[in-house]
Amino acid sequence: MSGLILLIPIAIGMGLVALAAFLWALRTGQYEDLEGASYRILDDED
Repeated sequence: MSGLILLIPIAIGMGLVALAAFLWALRTGQYEDLEGASYRILDDED
């Protein structure tokens, strides 16, 4: 039972870090062009 006292705050902290990383990725435009990379790989620019 004493392990839960340590593990629950660690799990909540890791969840908050993951949420902060996701929100940062949204704000910096990481998800703006989802199909661009798939089209660039097919493009033949020799």
